[in-house]
Amino acid sequence: MKLTNLLQIAIRALQRNKLRALLTMLGIIIGVAAVIAMVAIGQGSKQSIQAQLSSMGSNMITVRPYSNVTVGGGARLDQSGLQTLTLNDIKAIQSESKFINEVSPAVSARGQVINGNKNWPTQIMGVSPDYLKIRDWSLKEGVSFNNENIAAAAKVCLVGQTIVNNLFNPGEDPVGKIIRFNKIPFTIIGVLSAKGENAFGSDQDDIILAPYTTVQQRILAIPYIQNIYAASTSESTTDSAVAELTNILRKSHKLKPSDDDDFLIRTMSELINTFSSTSQLLTVLLTAIAAISLVIGGIGIMNIMYVSVTERTKEIGLRMSIGARGIDILMQFLIEAIVISIIGGIIGVLLGIGASQLISIFLKWPTLISVSSIVISFAVCGITGIFFGYYPAVKASRLDPIEALHYE
Repeated sequence: MKLTNLLQIAIRALQRNKLRALLTMLGIIIGVAAVIAMVAIGQGSKQSIQAQLSSMGSNMITVRPYSNVTVGGGARLDQSGLQTLTLNDIKAIQSESKFINEVSPAVSARGQVINGNKNWPTQIMGVSPDYLKIRDWSLKEGVSFNNENIAAAAKVCLVGQTIVNNLFNPGEDPVGKIIRFNKIPFTIIGVLSAKGENAFGSDQDDIILAPYTTVQQRILAIPYIQNIYAASTSESTTDSAVAELTNILRKSHKLKPSDDDDFLIRTMSELINTFSSTSQLLTVLLTAIAAISLVIGGIGIMNIMYVSVTERTKEIGLRMSIGARGIDILMQFLIEAIVISIIGGIIGVLLGIGASQLISIFLKWPTLISVSSIVISFAVCGITGIFFGYYPAVKASRLDPIEALHYE
C-alpha cells in the first residue's frame, strides 16, 4: 500500500475521534512548548549575562592584592588594606608588556556627595585616563581629565548618570558645577554615558571618577594603589597577557620562585565562562524537567493506540482478509502515531514561541528563541511517535484475521 494512502487512512481515523486525538496530543504539546520556552529563557539569560559582562570590558584584566597570611584565629588579612601594588608596578607593565594596550591604577572610597541641599551616598574611584578605554566607556558630554590633572592631583571629576539624576534638577547641565565629596570640592568636567546595571546587579552609573592621585592624596592619604585595571590587545591574547602580567609583577615584587603570588589576576573571560556554564547547567536542568512531559505524552500515545487497535480489531481483520499484509497494518498504525506526534509538535512549537514572547513582554525576562531547539523538538516528536507507536502497531499487524473478524 502506498504511503500516501496510509497517510490518508491515518488522518481519517484521527478525524473520527477529534477530541481523543487532541487529548492524546496534549502531552506532546505541553512538552514541546515547555522545552522551547525553557531553552529560550536559558539562552536569553546566557546572552544577557555575556552582554552585561562585555559592557564592563570584554578584554579587561583586573589585578588585586592578595595574601595567604592569616592573623589570630586563622582569619585572613583584609585585602583592601594590603599594600602590595604600587605605581612602580604600573610603570613596569607599561614598559615591559607586549600584550597590554592600556593600564590604569585604581583607588576608591565611599562617602557622601553634596550639591547645594541635595546629597547622595556613592563611590569615588581614582583612575587614570586609560580607564575609560579599558572599560569602553564614552562621555555623554564634557571632557575627561588628562595627565596634567594627574600630576597636579587636580580636584576635577567625571560623574555617572545616577549622580546627575540625584544631585541636579532635570535639564540642568552639571558640567562646570562644583560638588563636594566628604567636604572636598570637585569640579565636574564631564558626564559619563549610561551603562546601567552590571551582571552582579550593581549600578555602574552610580560613580564618580577622578584622577587617582587626587583620591590617593586628598581623600585616602595612602601611597599605594588598591587595584590595577588593564586591557589586553584583544580577547584572543588575554591568556598571554595574564601570563605576562604574572611574570612582570613577580619580578617587580622581587618574589622568589618558591614564593606565592601576592596578587590575584582575574579576567572577564573567566567570569563570562563561569556565568555561561552556570546558565547552561540551569538550561539543561529546566529542559530535562520539561522533557518529562514528552515522555508522558509518548505514554499517552501508546495507551490510545492500544485502545484504537482494540476498537478496530474487526477493521483490521477485514483489511487482512482482502489482502492487506502485516507490514501494511503496522505502517497504518505507526503513521497514525507519528501524525499525532507531529501535529502535537507543530502546535507545541507555536505555543512555545508565543509563551517565550509573553514571558519577555510581561515578566521582562530575556529570551532567545533557538532554531536548534525547534529542530530537536520536531525530531524528538517523530522519534516519540515511532517509539511509542511501534508496539501497538506490531500488535495490530500480528492479529489473526479470522479471530479479528469474529471479535466483538
